[in-house]
Amino acid sequence: MNELKEMDELFDRLFPIMRSITGEGVRETIHILQEYIPLEMEGIPTGTEVFDWEIPKEWVIHEAWIKDEHGETIIDIKDLNLHVVNYSEPIDMWLSLEELKKHVHTIPHLPEAVPYVISYYKERWGFCMSQNQLDALSDGKYHVYIDSEKIDGELNFAQAVLPGKSKKEVLISTYICHPSMANNELSGPIVATFLYNRLKQWENRELTYRFVFLPETIGSIAYLSKYGQHLKENIYSGAVLTCLGGKEHQLSYKKSRNTNSPLNNLLTYLNERGQQSYSIRPFTPLFGSDERQYCSPGFNLPVGQFSKMIYGTYKGYHNSLDTKEHMTIEALLTSVNEIEQILQLQELDGYYINKKPFGEPKLGKYDLYPDINAPGTWGNSSSKKIDNRQQLNQVLTLLNYSDGKHRLSDVAKTLNYSLEDYKISIDVLKEHQLLEGPFYDEKELF
Repeated sequence: MNELKEMDELFDRLFPIMRSITGEGVRETIHILQEYIPLEMEGIPTGTEVFDWEIPKEWVIHEAWIKDEHGETIIDIKDLNLHVVNYSEPIDMWLSLEELKKHVHTIPHLPEAVPYVISYYKERWGFCMSQNQLDALSDGKYHVYIDSEKIDGELNFAQAVLPGKSKKEVLISTYICHPSMANNELSGPIVATFLYNRLKQWENRELTYRFVFLPETIGSIAYLSKYGQHLKENIYSGAVLTCLGGKEHQLSYKKSRNTNSPLNNLLTYLNERGQQSYSIRPFTPLFGSDERQYCSPGFNLPVGQFSKMIYGTYKGYHNSLDTKEHMTIEALLTSVNEIEQILQLQELDGYYINKKPFGEPKLGKYDLYPDINAPGTWGNSSSKKIDNRQQLNQVLTLLNYSDGKHRLSDVAKTLNYSLEDYKISIDVLKEHQLLEGPFYDEKELF
């Protein structure tokens, strides 16, 4: 079965689940994802203080519907999870149309869309429907019914770690709390899942990769309360994955607050050199996803965000128009490809050490330099692996700047070659024990 088909099937299994920031929907989502990657689920009990927050009670929803005087169903969460305000209190009463409208949410400028509305931390009840549905209601009495409860339970998250040669970690974080939305919910977890399996196949993984699936905001805050110190000590870079669908949409990177983030520097370098084209956005705490928590001043972790069809900028944001057809599974596969390529370049973009730094090594001894200095040899090297002056230029430049103070992207700025072009030169030098690396921090270097 190819990736595209597997993604499509995973989407269809996850989409109907009634998710929230706590509860069985989150656990069911994790259990399904565990069939694809070895996630370990954890829970933090209701009432636990996590910094300035407290883990809420679990919300359990059994039924929610509105019926008219004749018993005809107007809306029912069996048809669409978004029809009830997420975390609604229970209700069972008859209301006039005028009274009902006070508890119904619509999007007037998108009359066919049903909004996604939440009330996690204030007790209230409510329903959501399209403006067209509301306008079609006639005067009369309506039976509103929500069978829900809030119980002591736990907030759940899950993670999986792919070890590398270095203990320095790359954090890949995504959220699993929105019900029945495609781009704004399922694009992140699906891309993260298939990205994990791509990275698992890498034969020589340099960095360690930590994949985290959690409820948005309260989930990342809870996660940081437990693993924040570990991340502060070990993280190299990271990214939140969200809104990664959208046919023909360009991959966009939101910078981390930490200006020294390797991903900030790498993506900026690639754009400036014109080797790849990404939309780069500045960091801001005013909107976004869990990067706001990872980048809060107490942590200031080098965690950015990857998106495509960005939150708040498309018609289906936080409503029922956010469908698989609009998102497309093909766009998710493209996102996996693009992010994997960026992570491969990040692995390459470390620090290197010249193992024979006193003068240039005698490259001819390693068959890395022309064995005759004549006009006809300037365009070639006798090495089968380094077959032109470009590669020889790379070798000479790498050896000179591999002092543990320059990243590969710093070295690459001196010559107009792409980062990928340096890999063969690095491999050749390492094969002859002339170069060591990549390294990602001073502890590894010295």
